[in-house]
Amino acid sequence: SLIIMIMAIPVSSHSEETALPSMSVDEILARVEKIYTASRFSAAFIQTSTIKAMEITDSASGKLYVQYPGKMRWEYLKPESQIIVTDGLQLWMYRPEDNQVMLGQASTFFSEGKGAGFLSDIRLLRKDFKITLEDIRFGDFYNLKLVPLETNWDIAYVHLLVSRTTFHIAQVFTYNAYEDVTRIEIVEPQFNESFDDAFFTFEIPKGVDVLRLDDAP
Repeated sequence: SLIIMIMAIPVSSHSEETALPSMSVDEILARVEKIYTASRFSAAFIQTSTIKAMEITDSASGKLYVQYPGKMRWEYLKPESQIIVTDGLQLWMYRPEDNQVMLGQASTFFSEGKGAGFLSDIRLLRKDFKITLEDIRFGDFYNLKLVPLETNWDIAYVHLLVSRTTFHIAQVFTYNAYEDVTRIEIVEPQFNESFDDAFFTFEIPKGVDVLRLDDAP
């Protein structure tokens, strides 16, 4: 599967951490949008995926590169090498160990918030979700809950943890209808990077098997 990560979001029982933050949802989003709109950034990421019914948890990590709007490059380093690249229209998934490249449409995998696709176009948060500010506090983070405006089995709701000081998105928790959860931790983002457009396309190596994915939604 693509970027499917899962780990239960922590719940604090300390009464002193339950006070509502002073900023409104609109104020928080405005600060986040100012940073992520028309921006280019890179970061390390840690991904944890848990299937609740089977009590299975997998972890992965690597590097993430994003260019607004729609361009992303996920380079998985552990547990095995994998590259997922999109120019906003086409998507490539390269697995060197399998000697295989899978081709598909970016919208199939990153639309409506799937795979944290909104990181490459932060305007999608207001467009696709009802957003509330949860009253459970997590240290130095605002906790935003996102519920899709349209029914989506892949995404029942999303939690974003946003830094209170930098307004960077620090963690993304994506829950599906079965309460499986995918967690992405975004580590030390570097903004205003410079990327060539070719960085968000993929040249298929010679001798690699090519599989075209089902482009139907």
